[in-house]
Amino acid sequence: MPSIRLATLADAAAIQAIYAPIVRDTIISFELVPPNVDEIRGRITKVLARYPWLVYARDSKVLGYAYASQHHDRAAYDWSADISIYVSARARRMGLGRALYQSLFALLRAQNVVNVYAGVSLPNAGSVGLHEAMGMTPVGVYRQVGYKFGAWHDVGWWEMALGERPAVPAAMLSGDEAHRVWASLLHSADEVTI
Repeated sequence: MPSIRLATLADAAAIQAIYAPIVRDTIISFELVPPNVDEIRGRITKVLARYPWLVYARDSKVLGYAYASQHHDRAAYDWSADISIYVSARARRMGLGRALYQSLFALLRAQNVVNVYAGVSLPNAGSVGLHEAMGMTPVGVYRQVGYKFGAWHDVGWWEMALGERPAVPAAMLSGDEAHRVWASLLHSADEVTI
């Protein structure tokens, strides 16, 4: 039975196996060298200190993951987050991305995040399609901002408000409080069916 849950350090090897070929073989990621499993563990720990990192698992196998991260380090940006998603090559176009983002957005809303932003290396029709299907709208393009595989590449940016922007936003949940809310929401959610 498929499930979406918070990532754990035990997921690092599966996450690394999904991400490494994306780094090694595509312009989807601007990293040049795939991070090792220990580096992925460190990233999971850092993200989960403040934001959700979700995995989609079927029969105990991680097929995709999505997470949020800090949009900018100035305090006025606290209610905005960047989002990222990666799905195993064998599990693409099956609805996993949509399911992961729906869950991620619900957790971010509960944490009082108001805006989400996604950067997409171009061209990438699949990622553009997913972000726009989720209701995100294009903001602009950083032209020839990254150099990989002997060429310069653009990055398009998409944005979305997760709800109405309040006149005064509620404080961001962090640490243990956010983890309790996330666990409660994931536990009470219906099973994901694909």
